[in-house]
Amino acid sequence: MDIPMTSIIKRNNVKILGKGTQPMLFAHGYGCDQNMWRYIYPAFEEDYKIVLFDHTGAGNSDESQYSFEKYNTLEGYSEDLLEICEELDLQDVILVAHSVSSMIGVLAAIRNPERFLKLILIGPSPRYINDEGYFGGFNHEDIVELMEALDSNYLGWSAQMAPVIMGNGERPELGEELTNSFCSTNPVIAKHFAQVTFLSDNRIDLNAVKVPALVVQCSQDIIAPKEVGEYVHKNLQNSSFRLLNATGHCPNLSAPDETIKVMKEFLVQSSNP
Repeated sequence: MDIPMTSIIKRNNVKILGKGTQPMLFAHGYGCDQNMWRYIYPAFEEDYKIVLFDHTGAGNSDESQYSFEKYNTLEGYSEDLLEICEELDLQDVILVAHSVSSMIGVLAAIRNPERFLKLILIGPSPRYINDEGYFGGFNHEDIVELMEALDSNYLGWSAQMAPVIMGNGERPELGEELTNSFCSTNPVIAKHFAQVTFLSDNRIDLNAVKVPALVVQCSQDIIAPKEVGEYVHKNLQNSSFRLLNATGHCPNLSAPDETIKVMKEFLVQSSNP
């Protein structure tokens, strides 16, 4: 579908597909772009208006619009998400968000809850660093080492970490795809986004979300362990929780059929309480 090439549409490389009128907006995770949804969104094209975009600084977005000041917190990305919704006059949006975009979506839903009908959060984490009474999966020292590795050798870090994040070692092509995606990102922007992501703490924001949500958790995920998914579910006021058989952090690539199944079940069940 052709849409006017406004500054916001160009900035975030927005694409619209599908035959329906109900908007379903897909938000990708760190080091990725909208192409990471290619196995998921076709299952919804018949019934929904599919809206795809790239975060500023990722994919084919307008990199010249990247601001280190604006994107020094996840709020900057949530502003972009809301601007896309406003630009396209999207109402009753079903937001499908992966990884760090889950908290970006949470922030957007708090700021403008009337825009959103439902949230589908895949591999969400409100805080990656362990804290007293909270297990995020990483010690502070782990994150310091990660940042140092990013700073000294981003391409080497990408080649080493992407397959670990993806999991599914028996399918090396998946890790290679994520590696290539990481490596295609501007290293300076990638390092900054990583710092913002891994040092963020959005635990307090969860309780402020009023929009019904589905938390989708992989059975083994090094980035967002099961305990994290359960924490998100417990602290969202109106949420459902589904544990996938899939492993790794990117079931949108490694287990699209299972991911689509739980998404469709949630959409049906939440429409018929």
